[in-house]
Amino acid sequence: QVQLVESGGGLVQAGGSLRLSCGASGLTFSSYAMGWFRQAPGKEREFVTAIYWSGHDTYYSDSVKGRFTISRDSATNTAYLQMDSLKPEDTAVYYCAAGSPRLPDIVRPDKYDYWGQGTQVTVSS
Repeated sequence: QVQLVESGGGLVQAGGSLRLSCGASGLTFSSYAMGWFRQAPGKEREFVTAIYWSGHDTYYSDSVKGRFTISRDSATNTAYLQMDSLKPEDTAVYYCAAGSPRLPDIVRPDKYDYWGQGTQVTVSS
């Protein structure tokens, strides 16, 4: 049984930082691309960032480029999202996902096979 478990969300002031973690089990971690998506109330789920199995190929949405950093650790089957210079508009539930999307489909939620339960990130102004 595949499980993705996010942690690290919380409340932070604008300009602050948070680090999200996504622990994966039940799958061959090194065979999957890992993505982070977010969903704010009343909005559709949107792509944030993704990293391919090599760990070298990363992609970011324009809204987070230069502020967020994705990484992965195959020794612990964990993906990370380091979020710096947070803004109130980053407030959302953040989800990690595992899949095998090909470019440019890496931004499409329907191209991912497995999802975590989500973790809330709230940025106060």
